[in-house]
Amino acid sequence: MATRFVSGIFAPMNRPSGNHLPTALAALVLLLAFTLPGFSAESLNWRKDKDSVDADITSWSLVRTLETIAEATGWQIYLQPGTQHTVSTKFKDRPRDRALDFLLGDLGRALLPGTNGGPARLLVFRGNQRDATRLIRAPRKGAKPIPNELIVTLKPGKSLDDLAKELGAKVVGRNKGLNSGRLQFADEEAAQKARESLLNNQDVASVDPNFPIVPQPVPEGGPGPAMPELKLAALKEGEGVIVGLIDTSVQRDGNPRENFLLSEVSVAGESTSNPDRPTHATLMADALADGLGLFANCQSGTHVRVLPVDVYGPNATTTTYEVASGIYAALQKGATIINMSLGGEGDTPYLHEIIKKGSAAGRIFIASAGNSPVTTPTYPAAYPEVIAVTAGDSKGNIASYANRGSFVDILAPGNAYADFNGRTWRVSGTSPAAAYISGAIAGQSDCGGLSLQQALGAVQGSMPPPKLGP
Repeated sequence: MATRFVSGIFAPMNRPSGNHLPTALAALVLLLAFTLPGFSAESLNWRKDKDSVDADITSWSLVRTLETIAEATGWQIYLQPGTQHTVSTKFKDRPRDRALDFLLGDLGRALLPGTNGGPARLLVFRGNQRDATRLIRAPRKGAKPIPNELIVTLKPGKSLDDLAKELGAKVVGRNKGLNSGRLQFADEEAAQKARESLLNNQDVASVDPNFPIVPQPVPEGGPGPAMPELKLAALKEGEGVIVGLIDTSVQRDGNPRENFLLSEVSVAGESTSNPDRPTHATLMADALADGLGLFANCQSGTHVRVLPVDVYGPNATTTTYEVASGIYAALQKGATIINMSLGGEGDTPYLHEIIKKGSAAGRIFIASAGNSPVTTPTYPAAYPEVIAVTAGDSKGNIASYANRGSFVDILAPGNAYADFNGRTWRVSGTSPAAAYISGAIAGQSDCGGLSLQQALGAVQGSMPPPKLGP
């Protein structure tokens, strides 16, 4: 088979003057009315023009209050784990520092200026400000996480099963290497209650939302061009470039390029793919091979191999948790290039942290930008450590269906053809474009004798710059 591209209740108090926040720091605040389910009349409003705050709160948790402040100000807020405080207050037109007195009560706090132009940091604590280590993130808008799920990472030696039992949750995903799990709750309310509890749990390293990944494009049957041969070289121990293909399962039956594939890893259960139709990953493996063939001229054959990592299993969809687990598995197996021809709107810190660690270790990450003609970010492509690939047409314009956001790094052909069981199949989108680029980088490194970073630079330099279509 081959592929060819054709184109505590609040009690106000007087705080010591030395504990006041620096008045030189202007409040980066927006008008915000934040409403919690079941408390429709409650609000916390910040006004930038007057540097003043209004509040009407009966009983908010500390976490919820800090999240609201983070959203209004843009501050990075860190909380000492285990700190408990219930906010109950009502005031109007108070300056920022006095408003924080009312909201935080007898808790210690320190507002530190940002570094290198970054946001200011607010530390909230009971003991010492050095103990404020848990980042409290503002609620993310737009993308909707799976409402009754959380991704929880525990500190070493702590039991996920014990925690799930305590919370009344079910473990539906587990990563022993990362000591993390995907917890499922009875409903959204139970998940939210557990989340606030976990953010104050000193045994918990992080708590993150889990987002769905959009469905993969379906291959279509149709005529296609002749397919070039892919010549493989024999591998020796530790030799060759390994591309981790984070995707569906790759079919081997009816696949003449079986030797191009390493043994598959699954993090989502056994796949139940249709033997009469190629899976998305089967075509991505061929799209990758096509990029490899066009950019690599290896007379003795290529040492590049693909490591299929199934993050879908028997399911039609997947989540950012499985994607993160798939990346971790690929890195453990020695993959140096990670191809992610998938994505969604949800930005999950859990996934980003794994990518950041892989990138720091010299791995290259490639992802598809998304098959919607918008400029909004798609993740994981929009992470700065990832090369975001969009699809182009035969004229070098961004394809009409493809994402054209500022996070996009490179444009590549958006059509791919593959032979499967004697029939030609086609897939279009930013998925094959990403696989094409992953293959090209692998080929430049393998046959061109370049480092991965050098190969990435060579490929980016050889591709036409993206041009907006009409």
